Amino acid sequence: MDNNHENYSSPSSNDWESIRQWRQSQRELLIRSRIKIGSKKRKIKLEKLGLCLAKTLETLDKGMIGFYWPIKGEFDLRNFVEDYLDEGWSAALPAVVDSGKPLEFRLWTPETKLIPGVWNIPTPVEQNIVEPSVLIVPLVGFDGDNYRLGYGGGYYDRTIVSFKNRPYAIGIGLDITRLATIYPQTHDIPMDEVITV
Repeated sequence: MDNNHENYSSPSSNDWESIRQWRQSQRELLIRSRIKIGSKKRKIKLEKLGLCLAKTLETLDKGMIGFYWPIKGEFDLRNFVEDYLDEGWSAALPAVVDSGKPLEFRLWTPETKLIPGVWNIPTPVEQNIVEPSVLIVPLVGFDGDNYRLGYGGGYYDRTIVSFKNRPYAIGIGLDITRLATIYPQTHDIPMDEVITV
């Protein structure tokens, strides 16, 4: 898959159902392209991504990093985040507590006991619920206005607006998953920053 998404068909109209179907087709293509790069190339790109993320974190006050457990070819940030724990940051992983509800972020360290959650994604057993000051969010796709195409559940959009203090949201992913637009809707929340490699 190349970096030119102009060949992808646009929604047949601007109604939500048409856009929803278009997003699903893009999602499938982009996830396949992300997985296809392979572990060796992903590791090289992860090193570059880590350098870029570090530059951003250096500009922010130390706080709580909300991140994610990697699935479907996403970048694995566990070692990266662990290094920041040694520098005085804290970290948390998300848990789906109910369909259609915001995610619950639970305190995480490498020693945290985990259990399979929704989609068998590991989540902390203990409900030490926290609000991240920085949120690192995986991108399936993205556009030039920092809108994120995710898996379609809307969990991160709901979560960001639910926090008492909005976290600094960083979308991370691959350059090849850039779209001209995701056709953002009123429920879509843009990232504060997008970092891709």
